This record gives sequence, C-alpha cells and structure tokens, in this order.
Amino acid sequence: MKSRLLIVYLKELLETLRDKRTLGMLALFTLLYPAMIGFMLHQGIDKSTKGEREGIELAVIGAAKAPTLMAQLGQKNITVKETAPMDEEAIGELLRGKKVVAVLRLPEDFIENYYAMRPARVEVWYDSATDTGPQRREVEDVLQAYGANVASARLLAHGVSPAALTPIQVQRYDTGTNAARSAVVVGSIMGILFFPAFMLSLSAAVDSTAGERERRSLEVLMAQPAHTWELIGGKWLAASTLGIVGVTLELILAHVILKWLPLEEIGMSWSLGWGDLLLVCLVTVPLSLLAGALHVALAMNAKTFKEAQTILSIVIIVPFIPGFVVSFLDLKTADWMYLVPMMSNQTLVKELSKGGDLGAMPYLLTFLCSAIPALLIVAFASWRMKSERYVLAV
Repeated sequence: MKSRLLIVYLKELLETLRDKRTLGMLALFTLLYPAMIGFMLHQGIDKSTKGEREGIELAVIGAAKAPTLMAQLGQKNITVKETAPMDEEAIGELLRGKKVVAVLRLPEDFIENYYAMRPARVEVWYDSATDTGPQRREVEDVLQAYGANVASARLLAHGVSPAALTPIQVQRYDTGTNAARSAVVVGSIMGILFFPAFMLSLSAAVDSTAGERERRSLEVLMAQPAHTWELIGGKWLAASTLGIVGVTLELILAHVILKWLPLEEIGMSWSLGWGDLLLVCLVTVPLSLLAGALHVALAMNAKTFKEAQTILSIVIIVPFIPGFVVSFLDLKTADWMYLVPMMSNQTLVKELSKGGDLGAMPYLLTFLCSAIPALLIVAFASWRMKSERYVLAV
C-alpha cells in the first residue's frame, strides 16, 4: 500500500506534467541559460582571436616615408594597404565601412622632423564604436616598439647606452593560474544557473495551493484521511521536483559547454571534473526544496491565483540580493557566505573553479543552509493548514 504522502506527490506531479506550459518553461530555462553562457563566452573568444585568424588590415597614408616601420608592421601579421591622401571625412567613411582596423597617416613633415631628430608625428585614426579595439592596440604596440628602437639607435650614435634610460628593470612573476584568474568571471556566470530553482517550482506551487482554492478542489483534498503534513509534503515535493530536474540538467549542460569551449584562448579555464559537478548538483537539491517550500507556504496565504503569482514574483528576487551586494562591495570569500541560500551555491562553484581543495565543510554548509529552512517552512505550513478557516479563507 502506497503512503498517502507518495499518493499526493504523484497526483500533483502528474497534474503538473500535463500542463504543456510548465513543461515548456522547464525546457526553456534548462536550455536558455547554458546557451546564453556558451554564446557570450564564444563571442569573447571569437573577438580575442579574430586578429590571429583573419589578420589585421591597416590603411597607411604616406607609407613610403617610413619603410622600416612598414616592415615591422608586416612582421606582426599586419597587412599594410597603402592609401592615397584623403581628408578627414573620407577617413571616417573608410573606417565606418569596417574594411580596415585603423588608418595610419604620416604627415608631409614626417621625414623632415625624423632626420632633424624632432618628434615625428604619426596619426592613428580609428572608430571607437567598432569592435576592433584589440587589433588597434596591436598596431599601437608596434608603433611604440618602433619609437623605442629609433630612440635606442640615436642614443648609441651619440655614444650613450640605451640602458641609461632604464635605471630600474622590473620583472613580474605571476603565480596565479588560469583557473584562479577566471574563477570570478566563470563563477559569476555560473551563478545565474541557480536562479531557475525558484522559477521552475513557482507555477506548480501556486496551482496546487491558490489554484486549487479557486477551483474549490482543496476542500475535497482536505476531506481525505490524510495528515496535513502529508498533503503539504506531497505538494512541496512535486513543485520542488521540477526545480531539481531543471537545475541539474542546466549544470550538466553548462559543464559540457564550458569543457568544449577553448577558454584558454582568453586566458581562462574550467577545471571542474564530473565528480565535482555531481557533488554540486547534490548540494543544490536543497535549494530547489527551499524554493518549493517557500512558494507553497506563501501561496497558501493568497486568496486567488493571480494574487499568489504577484506575491511570489516579488519574492523570487530576494535570493539575488545577497550575491548582488557581495559582488557590488567586492567582498572576499568568507565562511559566512556558505550560510546564505543560493549565495552559498554561487560561492561554492566560484571556489571550485579555482581548482583548489575545499574540503567537506563548504559542501555540508551549502547543503544544510537550504535544507534546514526548507524543512522548517514545510513544518510551519503543515501546522497552519490544520486550520480549515485559515486555509479556505472563510
């Protein structure tokens, strides 16, 4: 004989799965956020490697005046397109066409100033509204290197060592790994994957409480020989199941995408293994249980379906606030962050992405900080449901 809790759970879950809109929402959130993460990172990788793949085309006016400079540009995979003199309006039109990264113009007095050892002006024209910033900076690096070489040659011609201009030589050693550098970015991006835990359980929780009250089917359910904790427990577990399934699939899909993307092209990495991911999925289960409990308990207080939706649409913003405040204040990771639901999950993923050994305590705290409030909320809702006058609003 099945337990009454299981019967209520299966009944609510079956009714939820019959709703095509709920299934559509589950599929949407499961695919949307990982796809967004993959698309954004892919675009970043594409932009950073565009110069290497396609090369850099640079329009140069007066290229014959600086043959050595043109040779150095060619060594850096920068294609020089010698261009006839043009005015400012024509240069702007050329840049808006996005056929070249920038326009390099050497004025008429360039050679005269160069041989007179006066600063020879070089004009770099570019359009900051385009996405050619990295390629333009490569051109500017070549110009700076060219200027430094000329300065060194002049000093040597006068019997002065170029080393006299650099009394201090700074050597930098970066001990940070790609995983540690990318932890903040990737961890923040992954943090959005936990939000659907609150979105996916909302519809089922509202329909099984405020919706049943409007349809007058809640009275029939309460007349059955079942305890209030069995009724509330079944509704809670049915609503939470959608969140558990959706978030787990999201995390797995995002993990596959991050493993597939060449993050090393932009100095990032994703070091989580499948074992770490399964542990993250496990400790995230209570977050979905907390979301389901919160939705069921609050929707019980609403007299209509629309009122419940309005209340919960405001409440689901609350879990975002702690993470937003921590990010805004740029706080370092602390133990207390593992005691705040949802922020604990975000912190755990961020620290795991650094590749270090966290130990068992962060996992335990992340699990309990959502599991304990979920059980307390369900117990409170079960206690309040004992009052038919309260539940039925009579």
